[in-house]
Amino acid sequence: MVASSSVPGSAVPTPRRPLEAAACGSALVRQWYETELGWAVEPGPRGARLRTGERFDVLELPADAGFAMLHRCDPRSPVAVRGETMQLLVAAGGADELPGLLDWLEWGALPLDLVAIGADGFIDAPTPPGWTGPREAATWVRPPEPGHELEPVLPALTSLTAVATWSAVGGGGGAPDLVRLVDTAATHCHRARLRRASAAPRRQPLAFS
Repeated sequence: MVASSSVPGSAVPTPRRPLEAAACGSALVRQWYETELGWAVEPGPRGARLRTGERFDVLELPADAGFAMLHRCDPRSPVAVRGETMQLLVAAGGADELPGLLDWLEWGALPLDLVAIGADGFIDAPTPPGWTGPREAATWVRPPEPGHELEPVLPALTSLTAVATWSAVGGGGGAPDLVRLVDTAATHCHRARLRRASAAPRRQPLAFS
């Protein structure tokens, strides 16, 4: 569709200014999340973004650690990756539990590159499954399923009693999902840091004559 030239007497049509591709893509992504999943989406500096702390929180960890532990995660729980970072969706409120769980699991004193995003936070909306997005955009490794409730499949801290019971028996299959997830994520984050440190080139000592 074209608009007439603003020059008087000119019959040469002037094309309309095309829509910005990024803005159009962001609008389509927002529509998909709102229509297919019923999630709240907002515009952000890099396109559509999802608010955390309402229906879900997010644990972020290095992607190499995340892929190493992915087989230990519930396959129904959504997982995304953005660049070198993996994002695990957990139950709302899980972000507040992370510091205490790391201390309780005796990981609190170690640098793990494991962080949580909770209330009043945001993540970039991953490109919907089957869509083509910008190379730098977040993408789904395990996408949410349209038409299925999200909350029942998210790792959650079920109760303090369950945590205490799991601790009393020395860990095992009875742990609340969030406890197992945090413990597994911390383990693989620590291993990934050790691998990266051992692979880094070592500086040779200076030789003095």
